[in-house]
Amino acid sequence: MTEPQQSTEPTDTTVQGDETAGPSKNELKKRAKAAEKERKAAEKAQKQKEESEKQAAAEVDVAAEFYGPLPLNQSQSRPNRQRVPISTLSARDGETVLLRARVHTSRGQAKMVFFNLRQRTDSVQAILSVAPGKVSKQMVKWAASITLESIVLVEGVIQKSPEPVKSASVDDVEVHVTKIFLIAGVEARLPFSLDDASRPESEVEAADAQFNRVLLETRLNNRVVDLRTQTNQAVFGIQAGIGDLFREFLSANGFIEIHSPKLQGAATESGASVFKVGYFKGTAYLAQSPQLAKQMAIAADFERVYEIGPVFRAEDSNTHRHLTEFIGLDLEMAIEEHYHEVLELLDNLFLSIFRGLRQRYSKEIAVIGKQFPAEEFKWREGPEGTLKLRFSEAIDLLVNDGVAREELDDINTENEKRLGRIIKAKYDTDYFIIDKFPMALRPFYTMPDPQDPTLSNSYDFFMRGEEILSGAQRIHDPTLLAEKMKSKGVEPESMQGYLDAFRVGCPPHGGGGIGLERVVMLFLKLNNIRRASLFPRDPKRLEP
Repeated sequence: MTEPQQSTEPTDTTVQGDETAGPSKNELKKRAKAAEKERKAAEKAQKQKEESEKQAAAEVDVAAEFYGPLPLNQSQSRPNRQRVPISTLSARDGETVLLRARVHTSRGQAKMVFFNLRQRTDSVQAILSVAPGKVSKQMVKWAASITLESIVLVEGVIQKSPEPVKSASVDDVEVHVTKIFLIAGVEARLPFSLDDASRPESEVEAADAQFNRVLLETRLNNRVVDLRTQTNQAVFGIQAGIGDLFREFLSANGFIEIHSPKLQGAATESGASVFKVGYFKGTAYLAQSPQLAKQMAIAADFERVYEIGPVFRAEDSNTHRHLTEFIGLDLEMAIEEHYHEVLELLDNLFLSIFRGLRQRYSKEIAVIGKQFPAEEFKWREGPEGTLKLRFSEAIDLLVNDGVAREELDDINTENEKRLGRIIKAKYDTDYFIIDKFPMALRPFYTMPDPQDPTLSNSYDFFMRGEEILSGAQRIHDPTLLAEKMKSKGVEPESMQGYLDAFRVGCPPHGGGGIGLERVVMLFLKLNNIRRASLFPRDPKRLEP
């Protein structure tokens, strides 16, 4: 048997390159980095997914129907939901209320907003805070963005405040807001803040204070915003109150209200102080007072009349107490025996107004006093009654105080104030009457004194040393009236209708005219009559 042949090629049992060995260290590092990157990417994707889901869930605002701008009110519905005044909130602890107010101040803190809500002279603190299922973060964020002075409709629960809220007039309760809607936003930039406009001058002038001073001119140029201050709301509340008290007293004393024309064919006092206006093909004059109409009403047997209406004076007087248009409170009455019947009725009228203001408007007076601190207005009561001086006695007081007698043919503004200071020091009153003025100082229709024709049956009333009423017995005899008209440079023919009223018989009569804005200014000591006029008119101002 033949044996198998041996192979002549060598048998290599050594592995060339070791193809079955694992990856190298570098490869392992690369793979580990790739795996880690992939893991982080997966975690990031998962986190983004969770955030997206969370955000999507958050976009479902549970409070969406409880806040936001209201549609334009075009009277499209009338739910008849009762709104409440802020002034009544102290008595509503625990109640859910609905109120409309302006946002006076707003302050955001984390998950809540503090508001000071204002209605005229009243304000209250309101709080909106996040509450699960009721008030969302979106709601709080939106509410915090509401601009100051916006008008909002707020629903909330009244709760006693843990301590008095110094910034609010209603300081013992808070409104915990559950719903808030925007009725009217503020589109223009506010010319000043109401806090700055409400600050007493003493605080502004304090050396260490850093407050913005709001000048009177700036206020009047932006009067709508200025009138929103609690001070001004109170001022014009008192102005309205004086009108009410004036009417009440006179109505109770047999007077009736009349309404006279303000366009006249002739000047009532002097042509230099009237406004001429074109009247078709001729000229008319704006009435300086209802003087002629009042007297003619007495000739028509109305006996006692009064009027509240505008008065126009074309005087280029740029002072703290003059306006070219103001509101006159005028009255006229028949006299039985003596013109002091009129003076005494006017005195009682003022005393009734002063008492009524103190009794009915103490809150408003206190509000105004915070910005315009003043001594309380004083008048004499009791048996002594109101201080009454003759013109000559007033002159003597001024002369004794050092004023030269030759300077006192008339009592100018400076000496009026000086006389007021003298009388306050001597008699402790801010209110007094001066009687028997020189005839030369009075208009043509004033009745002369029967004993001394250089004097007149006329009087002025004063508050804090400034005149607030001028009045007199009027001439009811047509012959004497025509004579006095000529002496004052007025042609009787130019006022024929007026004179004719006396030719058909007119009883003795007298009256007076009061400047409403002056009474407001002086009672409250506002220092400038423009503060007591809604939209003042003076030689330099016809707008707004």
